[in-house]
Amino acid sequence: MAVPPAYADLGKSAKDIFNKGYGFGMVKLDVKTKSSNGVEFKTSGSSNVDTSKVTGTLETKYKLAEYGLTFTEKWTTENTLGTEVCIEDKITKGLKLQFETTFSPNTGQKSGKVKTAYKREYVNGGVDVDLDFAGPTIHGAVVAGYEGWLGGYQMTFDSAKSKMAQSNFAVGYKTGDFQLHTFVNDGAEFGGSIYQKVNKDLETAVNLAWTAGSNATRFGIAAKYQLDSSASISAKVNNSSLVGIGYTQTLRPGMKLTLSALVDGKNINAGGHKLGLGLELEA
Repeated sequence: MAVPPAYADLGKSAKDIFNKGYGFGMVKLDVKTKSSNGVEFKTSGSSNVDTSKVTGTLETKYKLAEYGLTFTEKWTTENTLGTEVCIEDKITKGLKLQFETTFSPNTGQKSGKVKTAYKREYVNGGVDVDLDFAGPTIHGAVVAGYEGWLGGYQMTFDSAKSKMAQSNFAVGYKTGDFQLHTFVNDGAEFGGSIYQKVNKDLETAVNLAWTAGSNATRFGIAAKYQLDSSASISAKVNNSSLVGIGYTQTLRPGMKLTLSALVDGKNINAGGHKLGLGLELEA
């Protein structure tokens, strides 16, 4: 078996069917460019239709491939500055080390995080440490895979309170066109998802979740259909009768338009439905 996915990526194919191609209540613009010396620039801006709040980010990334190093600088309209330094596959193959810092000039607030990840055939794991003067918070996760079967564990330990803050388990099965993912979070939340690639144009997904001590069950189905090489349509519905529809069109190489709408099926005449518009530019 190839390298299994990271814990956060378990069930990713189903999540993508439910999440990608939609942008309800938002007008969003993403621009990606790359300079001649290899520096990558990514700018993103969005406006919330309901609140009229505008947010934006600017990110620059530079890679030194011969040393396995990547330097990333980020700035947000919240006036937060972030720096990331990453080295991968140089100390040993499959090992990734990453150091992140953030700083807010307005408040003087600082934070730091050290991330480690190691992957090889049959196993993918990592440990992250949030640096805090009160006591670091340790996040750990590991996934093992064999002949399509996947099993994973994720935990968070708060050293300041000397207690386990999170303990999650997941089991799944993955083939080329089918994926099954089940999970238990903190022994209280249960759920799962199924992804099926019906053919080269049609992908479908189902998710289900419920919480112990509650009779409320969350259920949803979604599908994505590739109309042609440049256009696709997505649709999803959940047990609350919220219906989402998305249309993505590649206008030209490097230019993609996304239109989406969310309709409350229980209150069609009451209004409150949401529209979304997204434009991605890449050069």
